[in-house]
Amino acid sequence: MSAIRLLVLGAVRQHGRAHGYQVRNDLEYWGAHEWSNAKPGSIYHALKQMAKQGLLRAHEVAPSTVGGPPRTEYELTDQGQEEYLALVRASLTSYDQRPDILTAALGCMVDLPREEVVGLLKERVRHMEEWRRSVTEYYTPEEGPEQLGHIGEIMNHWVFSADTGAQWTKGLIARIEGGSYTFAGEGEPFVGVLAEGQENPFAAGERPGERGR
Repeated sequence: MSAIRLLVLGAVRQHGRAHGYQVRNDLEYWGAHEWSNAKPGSIYHALKQMAKQGLLRAHEVAPSTVGGPPRTEYELTDQGQEEYLALVRASLTSYDQRPDILTAALGCMVDLPREEVVGLLKERVRHMEEWRRSVTEYYTPEEGPEQLGHIGEIMNHWVFSADTGAQWTKGLIARIEGGSYTFAGEGEPFVGVLAEGQENPFAAGERPGERGR
């Protein structure tokens, strides 16, 4: 699973229709260039590839009055909407994803109903607990990693990761069940993208020469 795919679909979806620089700007605003592979080249590549795959619909629009080449704006197709929600669900549920996958899913979770997100996160906890049990069939945490030499530190890290991951997830579940955040169908959502022309305080670099990409 690719974090960039989920992030790009999520950013386009929040705008309704967005061009490449808007998507890049949003992902830098979220800090995604620091914790994922959401770099400028991969963002523009993902937009073009997903348009070819039928997940995004591309619209050629006229250049701005200040000049520059025509740019392409994208919006989700019905297939793209289905793919996006499927990626959010899978990323919230799976316990063994890379950190960037889970982080991307957390930024998109409010696009699902509250009860569904709670159910997905509880499933994630169950998977983590099952995984921990599979590790402790061969490793006894109470006896410490030394029992297996320095290789024991690998299993010790796995157990620690499972314990802390489950604890954090349970805390998130409690906050969501307690009413935190606005989920799908509950009213006006939190606006997590920049408005057209709004300055991005976390921009990673200069605006690319091809503004229309």
